[in-house]
Amino acid sequence: MNRSDNKEKPYERFEAFGPSALTDAELLAIIIRTGTKDFDAVEIARRILELGKYPRCGFMGLYDADIRQLESIPGIGRVKAVKLKCLAEIALRMHESRLKDGLNVRNASTVADYYMERLRHKKNESVLLLSIDSKGQVIRESEISKGSVNRSLAHIRSILIEALDAEAVNILLLHNHPSGDPEPSQDDRTLTQRLYESCRNIEIPLIDHIIIGDNRYYSFREYGELG
Repeated sequence: MNRSDNKEKPYERFEAFGPSALTDAELLAIIIRTGTKDFDAVEIARRILELGKYPRCGFMGLYDADIRQLESIPGIGRVKAVKLKCLAEIALRMHESRLKDGLNVRNASTVADYYMERLRHKKNESVLLLSIDSKGQVIRESEISKGSVNRSLAHIRSILIEALDAEAVNILLLHNHPSGDPEPSQDDRTLTQRLYESCRNIEIPLIDHIIIGDNRYYSFREYGELG
C-alpha cells in the first residue's frame, strides 16, 4: 500500500470522534507516528497486529511478540520496538491495577481475573506464591519457579521457606498451563496434596491452588480437592 493512496488519517479521526472510534490499527499508528516510503503508519500497525496467532490475536500478539519479531517489520526499528513492548506492559499493569482493589483471595474467580492476563501469555510454566496476612491482604508475591511443576518436593521446600520468611498467615499458589487448558495433571494434584499437608503441619494453611489457562482457570478449592 502506497502512502499517497491511503486516505486513513488516525489523528484527524481521533480529534473528530475520540479514541473509541479508532480501529486497533489506527490506535497503534498514532503511537508509531511515522511510516516508510512504501507503507504508512496504519499499514505498519496492521502488520504488527498480524503477529498475533489464534487465539491471542490483535493486541495480544503485541504482548507475545518479542523485539526481534517487531524489528522484522518495515518501519519498526529498535527504539519503536522497545516502545511497543513497553506499551504492552503498561496495558497489562493498568489492567492489574484496576482489578487489585477488589481482589479477594478467597474468591478464586477474582484471583484468576487478576492474574489471567499476566500468566496466560507465558510460553513456559510459572509458579507464583501469594503470602497473605491475617486481614486477607497479599503481603508478598513470589515467583517460586519457571519451567515445570513436576519437581514437587523441591517446590514444597521453596514454598514453605518463602511463606515463613514473609510471615504469612495463609498462602495461595498459582501456576499457568501454556497449553491453555487449566485441567490439573496428576503431578499438579500430587503437589497440591503434599503442599496442603505440609502447610497444615506448620500452621500456615494453603487456601487454594489456582491453575491459569487461556481465559479459563481451575481452582482446587472450588472443586473440593484441598484436604
